[in-house]
Amino acid sequence: MSLIYLDDLRLNAVLDGPSDGPPLVLIHALGTDLTIWDGVVARLPRHRILRFDLRGHGASDCPPPPYAMGALIRDAERLMTHAGMAEAVVVGVSLGGLVAQGLAVKRLDLVRGMVLSNTAAKIGGEALWKARIAEVTDKGLAAYAPGAMERIFGRNWRQAPEMPRIRALLESTPPEGWIGCAEAIAGTDFYTTTASLTLPTLVIAGAKDGTTPPDLVRETAELILGHRWHLMRGAGHLPMVERPDDYAALLRDFLASIGHG
Repeated sequence: MSLIYLDDLRLNAVLDGPSDGPPLVLIHALGTDLTIWDGVVARLPRHRILRFDLRGHGASDCPPPPYAMGALIRDAERLMTHAGMAEAVVVGVSLGGLVAQGLAVKRLDLVRGMVLSNTAAKIGGEALWKARIAEVTDKGLAAYAPGAMERIFGRNWRQAPEMPRIRALLESTPPEGWIGCAEAIAGTDFYTTTASLTLPTLVIAGAKDGTTPPDLVRETAELILGHRWHLMRGAGHLPMVERPDDYAALLRDFLASIGHG
């Protein structure tokens, strides 16, 4: 891992794989960090993979909230430029999927394909996010965590093998960083812009996902002409953590099908 010094902040990033491999960018979800992709990266050894901690998360800098979605998109854009990545496939989960959509609209020279995982063109309403932000502000992320884990893993969340790890990631996220990115989600509606995209896109949903339920994810998929759709049964909001073998296989098949394997 290494800190990349940008004009206004430092972002923690990792580059894996051969320097001449087909480029991939992996963007994580709210309240997690780049390590949620560990299992996927290990299963895609031929690709050049860039992943990073979003601002306010992991080892990246945590500016004061709120954050604009445009700033998160620009962070990804600048990191890709720094890493010399162009015509990459961008894989984003949840908040990362919003960043991927915005990046594809803004910089088609950087993005030749997308995987939108457990995400949507709009995730929740402003009132919902304001209520969650108020809860985290008043009580902290440890108090917020049980409800979040149920939405991520389903009603049997306490028995989910990966739950303790994801809960620890959430509770170790700086509250200001979580709030900043939650503000960005609250203010984002990409229905119109995402509907303009025609690049190769795989959309993945988890049958047990309570954060971005399959119907919501499917609604966004239908905006994109020629998209491919896959519902992962038995998986929740973070299928790359719960079922990395199956998730990596989906990515490999999609990447091979568009000549990016």
